[in-house]
Formats: sequence, C-alpha cells, structure tokens
Amino acid sequence: MKTFNRNVLSAAVGAAILSLGGLAQAEDTIKIAVAGPITGPVAQYGDMQMSGAKMAVEQINAKGGVNGKKLEAVLMDDVCEPKQAVAVANQIVNQKIKYVVGHLCSGSTQPASKLYEEEGILMITPAATNPAITQQGYKMVFRTIGTDDQQGPTAGRYIATKVKPKKLAIIHDKQQYGEGIAKEVDKTVKAAGIKPVLFEGISKGQTDFSALITKMKKEGVDFVYYGGYHPELGLLLRQSKEQGFDAKYMGPEGVGNKDISAIAGPASEGLLVTLPADFSTDPANAALVKAFKDQKQDPSGPFVMPAYAGVQVITDAITGAKTEDPIKLAEYIRKNSFQTPIGKVAFRENGDLKEFEFVIFEWHADATKTPVK
Repeated sequence: MKTFNRNVLSAAVGAAILSLGGLAQAEDTIKIAVAGPITGPVAQYGDMQMSGAKMAVEQINAKGGVNGKKLEAVLMDDVCEPKQAVAVANQIVNQKIKYVVGHLCSGSTQPASKLYEEEGILMITPAATNPAITQQGYKMVFRTIGTDDQQGPTAGRYIATKVKPKKLAIIHDKQQYGEGIAKEVDKTVKAAGIKPVLFEGISKGQTDFSALITKMKKEGVDFVYYGGYHPELGLLLRQSKEQGFDAKYMGPEGVGNKDISAIAGPASEGLLVTLPADFSTDPANAALVKAFKDQKQDPSGPFVMPAYAGVQVITDAITGAKTEDPIKLAEYIRKNSFQTPIGKVAFRENGDLKEFEFVIFEWHADATKTPVK
C-alpha cells in the first residue's frame, strides 16, 4: 500500500512545470526532474539550482547526450513548502520520471524523499543540508552538498576561537533547516565553553523584531548567530541597525543571497556567512564559468555547481553502469567516484558526500563576499 494518495494530491495542488529539451519524442529522451522553489520567498535559491542543472543538461546534450539520448530537464516548483513538495513528488511519479535533482529546502526534501524511496526514484539534492534526510536508511537519496553537522561546527568553531563573544545569542526560524543548524552551532560553542545567553526562535515570515532586539540589547549580546533564510535575517539586520543594536551577525548558506543586501542595505555589511567554497574560482571550471557568463548567469551561487554536479553524477552513472535503472544506478553511485565542477566526489553508504568543505565569508552591502582568513 502506498503511503500517499498521489491522484488526490496531484489534483489538489498544481505545480508549475516547464519542460526543456525541444520536441524530441519521450522515448528518445532521458527526463530529469529539477524540483525546488521557482516562486516564493526563497526563489532566488531555486534560480541557482535551476541554472546549474539546466547548464549541465545543455552541455551534456551538446556533446551528444547520454547513450545517444538527449536529456530533458523538467522544472517543478515546490515553493519550498513541504505539502507542495509532496505534490510535486507525486507528479514526478505519475510522469514516470526516474531521476530528480532536488529538492532545495530541507523541510521539503525530507517528505518528498520518502515517496522517491518507495517508488524507486533516484534523488540527488544539491542544497538540502539537514542531516536527517540521509539518516532515514534510504537507498535512493543522495546529495552533492555538505550537511549541517559539518556547517554548524564550522561556524561554531569560528565563533569560539576567533570571535570569542562576550554574550552570544543564537536565533532560528523554527524550521527543520534553520533550527537544525542553530542546534549544531549551540552544541559546538557549548563544547568550547561558551554558553549562549539566548537560544530562541522567530516565526517564518515575521517582519517585526523590535521585541527580540530589545531583549538582546538588555542581555548585552554582542554576537548573534542566525539559523534560517535571508528574508527574515535581512529585516532583523536592518531593524537592529535602526534601533542602535550593533552586534555582529553570522548565518548559514541560507542567508548568502544578494537579496539580503537589498533587504538590509548597509546593515548587511560585515555579516559572516558559511557557504560552500566558491567553485567558480576554480581554474578547472574556467570554461564552464565562461559559459554561464555568456548567458548572463551568475555561476558563483552556492547551489549552482552542486546542481550541475547532481545532473552529471546521474548521467555519468548511466554511462558507467550501462543502465537507466535507478535502483542499479544508486548502487553504482555508492561504489564509484565522479569528476564534477565541485571536484572529485564519492559518496558514503547513506548518500552523503565523503568530503565537503564549508568556507566562512564576509558579506558586503554591495552583495559581494570575501573569504575570511
């Protein structure tokens, strides 16, 4: 018995679908669903994922495709909402698509992954970092990005050894991703002997942070770690500056988006952010970076190259394993390594990368960033 009623959910929620790849007949194409936010408050991150995946499809097709077949990217909008993600997953099943690059938000990826596992669909997320996704014992779930139990300690160690705040506050958005990474930071700084004076959540979509700012000022907070996405942190930064609260802020890759500068303005200057390494600066990716720029696309976003890598791992596995069977491909992926724009990658049994590096950057008001040494 299936856990989800696909027909009901698919009828109830319409996901935006865009098919790319021309008018080739279905049997002559290999479809890869690219699932993430095309609309909604974090659509900017979805743009990164879609951009990377589409470029991979375009370049692989230009070289002849895979085993004589062209790739077709099927873009699906889950708005980074769990219910919509399940509806999208149902549509992928109903369309008999065997492979997924996505989803993006952890809270959407986890419920969708359950259905992919049940239906034997191969999923590679280039962006969802919550460890629980790959702690479910699934065989069909992979990711081409690191996890919060890597990213959180990176931030926590930096706070403990470099910042050494007098009064630390840890704030999160109560979502799987934001709260999860905040807990990792909390655990790391406590192990280093730093006890945060505040650990509390705000609400997704919250716009007024006056009470929280007043509370942090009263506690004498001089450093704030925020777990969550850029819309809320941008407002929190701006209102902090307006209310004379001059603590230093830090956040995860979910805030490392040019729109945080648009929201926070000058208050975004000096924000510390943990991000994947900027793969666009790797000389090995020079030709690929040029291809993005020729199309007036930014290759430096944190999810662009991991999304490209997700498509490449799938297609390289099809070539290497000499099969399109997603179950056999999952076995092949676990046993082999792949050369991608994020470097040579190999996977653990649970689907996580064996190695992945997060880097600390300083964000600037003009939406540029520089690595912190």
